[in-house]
Amino acid sequence: MLSYLHGFHAGNFADVHKHHLLVCLLRALNRKPKPWSYLETHAGKARYDLNDAQALKTAEFQQGIARLWPVERLSESLQVYRDQVQHFNPTETLQFYPGSPALAAALAPEGSNIQLMELHPNEALALKQEFRQQAQVSVHHRDGYEGVLACLPPKPNRGVVLIDPSYEVKEEYKQVVNFIKAAYKRWPNGCFAIWYPILPAKRWVGMLEALRRTGIPHQLSSEVLVRQPSEQGMYGSGMLIINPPWQLQEELEATLPDLIQLLAQDAGAEGQVVMRVPEKSTRA
Repeated sequence: MLSYLHGFHAGNFADVHKHHLLVCLLRALNRKPKPWSYLETHAGKARYDLNDAQALKTAEFQQGIARLWPVERLSESLQVYRDQVQHFNPTETLQFYPGSPALAAALAPEGSNIQLMELHPNEALALKQEFRQQAQVSVHHRDGYEGVLACLPPKPNRGVVLIDPSYEVKEEYKQVVNFIKAAYKRWPNGCFAIWYPILPAKRWVGMLEALRRTGIPHQLSSEVLVRQPSEQGMYGSGMLIINPPWQLQEELEATLPDLIQLLAQDAGAEGQVVMRVPEKSTRA
């Protein structure tokens, strides 16, 4: 949706959940001293100024990254994630929030291949300006699903695809399923990370079931609900990981209690990490 601008939501609780998990994925890739590929369907901007009008209008970051910023002791993976955010803030004041493209570029070894898709013209321009001096980053002003599919399988032949649409139209859930079917055929050893909002309409439930029924094995989900389910607004954040790296489930389970405590907005906050489809599966 060209009407969607992530600047209004940058650094919110969903970003914390999503980007912490992304950092975990990229750190897992970095266990081997080899370059990797990172592709993104809806890249947005590389960094967001939390003092600008968009961020201040909603101030959603106050319920997200601002909760983690002053905490002295965090679990290891949350600390690594916050360290990445601190890298973009040279003083002790939280002003800038890195988007997923910036996090990927910061963690990428030399020789990696980063392909970023963004359809919104102004966001794509800002993205190109941010990475104009980084040869391993390519920015494409085009449809994210078509663009990523055109790049698969990538070289290097290991890495992550982040699928992070706005879901402002309900057809997006079906688009994600269709994209995964096509992308997995082209790159069956790739890791696919799908973010989804937890909203009253519960459309994510049907999407996860449709993905389960594809027969694609090894599907792990992580969900954080920051408050009691309500009739309005997003009250949780979910991530589905296809082909998760070794020990990711254990790492997410260990961090989940801290994440819930930090992001909770009421006593109904909770979360879960679930292996929805095991590593070996048969088509439903």
